[in-house]
Amino acid sequence: METPDNANEATATTRIADQDWATASAQPQYRAAVVDLLGALAYGELAAFERLAEDAKLAPTLADKAELAKMASAEFHHFEQLTQRLTAIEVEPTAAMEPFARALDDFHRQTAPSDWLEGLVKAYVGDSIASDFYREVAVRLDSDTRSLVLAVLDDTGHGNFAVEKVRAAIEADPRVGGRLALWARRLMGEALSQAQRVVADRDALSTMLVGGVADGFDLAEVGRMFSRITEAHTKRMAALGLAA
Repeated sequence: METPDNANEATATTRIADQDWATASAQPQYRAAVVDLLGALAYGELAAFERLAEDAKLAPTLADKAELAKMASAEFHHFEQLTQRLTAIEVEPTAAMEPFARALDDFHRQTAPSDWLEGLVKAYVGDSIASDFYREVAVRLDSDTRSLVLAVLDDTGHGNFAVEKVRAAIEADPRVGGRLALWARRLMGEALSQAQRVVADRDALSTMLVGGVADGFDLAEVGRMFSRITEAHTKRMAALGLAA
């Protein structure tokens, strides 16, 4: 049987998830996609740190304030891990983050919470949607980059904290649930739109997602990926005691 001329190229393309960074990064487009991914993640972690520190000012008790401060510290540690990795692969962290700053800043500006509970729901829903997206991408990355991405997506404890506080608030006043459910639906829409805009604006990143340099993705799979993210959101809403 004859081997197609592009067989070796196809084989190399479909084995990125089994390669380490040194091997996979030999493909310039893959390297560019990873730099974009790490830049987006790094700015997201920095923004999360800033938001949690700001939300701590709304905390009703000293214990709540301290809990948010601890979570903010964890987010900043994740930011440091990502910037150290960018530096290690000879990329200036600020340059890698800059393309994503406006989109993320716009998202946070458009979804500024009006109170403590809205801040908790935003952190739980918004951060979880972003984490789901990055985990979907991570399974297609080289082993070194995948390990880093999964490490910085570790739960800081905000999920359980938000669920506990929001459910208690709804139990105390069921009317709160309707308002927060509408808020969470708005966050879901804004977060997905923002993720799609970021991917569409970065050629290397979008090419990786649809199969140009990473194994197994195609346009149909991208659609299924966003469906899985939506399903996970519905489960989190239930955990909060809110209707999706």
